[in-house]
Amino acid sequence: MADDDPRRELADFLRTRRTRLLPQDVGLEPGPRRRTAGLRREELALLAGVSTDYYQRMEQGRDVRPSEQVLEAIARALNFSAEESRHLHSLAAAARTPARPPRRYEPEEVPPSTLRMMRGMTTPAMVVGRFLDVLAWNPLAGLLLGEFTELPPAERNLLALLLHPEADQVCPERAATVAELTGMLRARIAADPGHPRGVELVGELAVRSDEFATLWARHDVEETTRGRMRVGHPLVGELNLDWDAYPMPGAPGPVLIAYTAEEGGPDAERLQLLAGLLTAPRPASESARQR
Repeated sequence: MADDDPRRELADFLRTRRTRLLPQDVGLEPGPRRRTAGLRREELALLAGVSTDYYQRMEQGRDVRPSEQVLEAIARALNFSAEESRHLHSLAAAARTPARPPRRYEPEEVPPSTLRMMRGMTTPAMVVGRFLDVLAWNPLAGLLLGEFTELPPAERNLLALLLHPEADQVCPERAATVAELTGMLRARIAADPGHPRGVELVGELAVRSDEFATLWARHDVEETTRGRMRVGHPLVGELNLDWDAYPMPGAPGPVLIAYTAEEGGPDAERLQLLAGLLTAPRPASESARQR
């Protein structure tokens, strides 16, 4: 499922986007006897100002190296969002890069200073790796995540958690969140297509979940940095929390995610109630830990 051929990945992304657009979406007359889903290749090539043969070679995954101008023209013709346009350029850059020998990847780690900062936070916070693995959390986030924190490190992945059949009970908007996280994972794998953790994770999820396999085949991309999460907590009831993702200092990869509630509202009261459950003293090493 995680294609390690950048040209094939680029081809599949363009094809899925082309077949979603209707002729009338881009000002063209549909015409009779259309057997092709969405736009035809020649129609898109005309809109982008490139030859049909050139565009067809791109969708066939052949050794075509489009310029930045051609990519921008294709993005405009396909009505790409800013996220989709960045993803297109990222895929094209990977396709132009000669194959390199496998390199060593260092494990993702959370600096001690970040762990100390999380211990002092009064809201749930966690550090999530580039492929959505949960690397660290503070006590309030531990209460929010529940039994998830007791899983082995290799299984502590946000997307894998929400693909579980019982996840609807704790996340009422689970399906929409899974789709969003799948798009985020797609964007991050495109930025580092050879990373073994990304390849391993996509393979595991595709075998385990038909839902994920279907979403992955859509080639949607997300670069979300903030959002809203609804959680049905067994102890305090429903929580509607805003979340923001903050990049960690240094090389791109892990991000710090903080969850907050609007002051004075019922969600803030429930969050305070949840925090009140943290009455038993804990050793400093357990207050915000990395596993």
